[in-house]
Formats: sequence, structure tokens, C-alpha cells
Amino acid sequence: MLRNSLLTRRFVLTLAVTYCAAILPCAELSAEETAPLKALIIDGQNNHGAWPKTTMMMKSYLEDSGRFSVDIARTQFTWKGGKLLEQYPLEDGKSYTDLPQPKSDPDFKPTFSNYDVVISNFGWKAAPWPEETQTALEQYVSGGGGFVVIHAADNSFGSWTEFNEMIGLGGWDGRNEKSGPYVYVDKEGQVQRDLSPGPGGNHGPAHEYQIVVRQPDHPIVKGLPKAWLHTKDELYQKLRGPALNMTILATAYADPKYRGTDRHEPKLMTIDYGKGRIFHTTMGHDDVAFSCVGFITTLLRGCEWAGTGEVTLTKVPEDFPGVNETSKREFES
Repeated sequence: MLRNSLLTRRFVLTLAVTYCAAILPCAELSAEETAPLKALIIDGQNNHGAWPKTTMMMKSYLEDSGRFSVDIARTQFTWKGGKLLEQYPLEDGKSYTDLPQPKSDPDFKPTFSNYDVVISNFGWKAAPWPEETQTALEQYVSGGGGFVVIHAADNSFGSWTEFNEMIGLGGWDGRNEKSGPYVYVDKEGQVQRDLSPGPGGNHGPAHEYQIVVRQPDHPIVKGLPKAWLHTKDELYQKLRGPALNMTILATAYADPKYRGTDRHEPKLMTIDYGKGRIFHTTMGHDDVAFSCVGFITTLLRGCEWAGTGEVTLTKVPEDFPGVNETSKREFES
């Protein structure tokens, strides 16, 4: 009797699934009904000391969305991790050594090809990767992989030509006019490429600033308010680089009262590199910046777009920031 009952239930379930598949186009499936994307966060050396916590914040945001499964690959020699490494351990059974200066890890060789999207939480002065690892990232992205660059990750590896092409724009670490032009948006809304000599990378004191969407039809920002106020953060300016196949999705005005350039600086960008897609956000100095609902929303969308070329996480959160009002979420590990 029990066997017959189970067979009947299976038959009814099969009919229901077949019926739904017949009448519902795949595009209408929710993010929760699709297979999770595999994401890899890479970190270990970053001049922004909050990085052990912000890595865990990203992991939590991505997994809580229901759209991602997340792994973390960390260099065995870490820098600027401090006590946060104890507060936010990986618990992966591996041994890590926090050093007073960055040091190259010859064994840092993540298998990028196992993932849909790779997210860099490295920063300024990160020690060079093994040549094998550099080549692996280049091949992964150019072959169609997704790559996401968070804030100080665009400070890394100033002499790595292909990395600079992948990130579009960067700062510090020896970048200058040989790296490419300064890129910004003028008061008429036109993208300018300034070839003037000078170092790449600058910012004034951290403060709240307004994000202005420039490409409202792009999936990463589609449906979001035209402008919204970001939580206290560094406003990167005077970034420069190859800026090839780059689209500026959003900018922020660098106000002179905060030692700004008096122009709109890129905040959200996409870059095409071979068959791959890159999402680059210059926001994300610390946990306060990471707690911004606008940052969280664009991070999730940017990671999904980099991994698939599409965005299914289209719902705009009810607590999304306003034009003149920030909105943030407290993080609990």
C-alpha cells in the first residue's frame, strides 16, 4: 500500500513538473530555482586592514542571495590581516602567516577554471603571483570567465600588463601616463580621456557621496534610482589605465571640499576582455562601505553579470538608499 502511494505521488509530481516546464519559459525562473553559480574570492594581502572581514561579508551576501556558492583562496603569507584574521578565520585546515610586509606565495595557484566568477579582494602592495597563476587568470578571463575587482584590488600589480587591461583603470603601484589616460566624466556628461602626465590614483578623506547612474539600461544598474547616497567611503579619483572595451555604469562627483578633482569619477565599470566579463567597483574601503545597501545590491548584480552575462537578481531592495539618505545593513558573522 505504501509503495503504491509513493508511486502515485511521484506520478503526480512528474505531471506537475512537465506542465510547469511546458507553460513557463526559462527566463521566468527565479534566481532561487537556478543552479548556484560557483564564486571564488581571492585575498590575503591588502593595505586596507578590514579585508578579512570584508571577504566574509561578501561571502555572506553572495550565499544569502541564493544565487552563489562561495569558496575562498588565500595566500599563505598574509599582510595587514591583524586580529581580524582571528575573528574571521577560514577554518580550512591550512596554515597562514601574517607578515609585516607582503611576500610572494609560490603555492598560490587557485584553479580559476572551476568557477563562474572570481572576485579579487587584494590591494596595494600585494606581492606578485607566480607566473603560472598570472597566466591562468589571463586564460580564464579571456576564455569567458567572470572577474570582479573590488576597490583596492585596482591598486594591485601595476606592472602586470594584462591585469591592467582586465581592470580597465587602476591607481598607485607605479601607475602613470605610461599606464594609460585618466578617465572621467565631464560636466556635460561626456567621457574624457586625459593623457596628461602624472601618477594614477588619489583620494581625499572618506565621506558619504552620491552615486549617479550613467547607463540605466545595463543589467547591473537597471531599475535602480538615477542617483543614490553611498555610505562613508574613499572616493577614488585620477585613476588611469588602458580603459579598453570599458563602459562606465556610474560615477560620483569628487567635491573639492574633500580634496576632489571637481569632476565625476568612475565608480562602477564593466570591461570586456576576450570572451570574459569584468565588473569593477571602486567602492569598498572598509566594512562601513561594504554595509551600504547600494554596494551590496550592485555587488550581487555585478558578480552575476560577470559570471553569466545576465542578471536575475533584479528586485530593488525596499531599504535601497535614497538620493540624500544612506542605507546600510549591520553584518553578523
